Amino acid sequence: MTRLPRIVLPGQPQLILQRGHGAEPIFRRERDYRFYLDSLDSAAQRYGGDVHAYVLMPEHVYLLITPYAEDSLARILQQVGRSFVRYLKHAYQRSGGLWDGRYKAAIVDSERYLLACYRYVELDPVRARQVARPGDYPWSSYRAHALGDVDPLLRDHLLYQTLGSTPDARSKVYSGLFDVQLDESSMAAIQSAMMSGWVLGSDHFKAELMAVLVRRSAVPAVEARCGVRELVGEE
Repeated sequence: MTRLPRIVLPGQPQLILQRGHGAEPIFRRERDYRFYLDSLDSAAQRYGGDVHAYVLMPEHVYLLITPYAEDSLARILQQVGRSFVRYLKHAYQRSGGLWDGRYKAAIVDSERYLLACYRYVELDPVRARQVARPGDYPWSSYRAHALGDVDPLLRDHLLYQTLGSTPDARSKVYSGLFDVQLDESSMAAIQSAMMSGWVLGSDHFKAELMAVLVRRSAVPAVEARCGVRELVGEE
């Protein structure tokens, strides 16, 4: 089966899902979670990306990241994967692949879906019945966003920052969003975009994105034609 090409738009958030290979857990002990988060922080700083939200579940990981460059996301995840595989090999003598195929990713329409993605990610432990409330799960960004805990990994998106003029005000507004369930249409849209690896957004946003991609793909062709003309001496 032909792989779909990765679509990355620098400066636009992406929702990412990585599943562990087979039935083996990715994380077993507290130190595993901490090593992964430290590795993600280091890779994001090195290759250019803002981590807005995350949840580390025993068998999978959700991340919400805005890459700075077209190759930022791939390089971040590649670096984290390499570091974590080395760590697991040393800690548990584990060998073989870590992830179940390629990561899944969807470009996120910030205006319409960004905060819904924050909530979708941080509610995953509740959906999985790991905990009754998102604040009870220690390996997500919820406590930083809703309760004001310090999390040096996070670089929050402007839309989260506009929830309030102070950290306490933002946390209060954000925690209030969880008083209402994430609506079924948003849930379905997020899941569909993740599985298809395409775009989570309005029709207008998708049309704008397509126009950007068409312009971007046309540039090399134009440059190539110009280069040919110069080589053969055409006017």
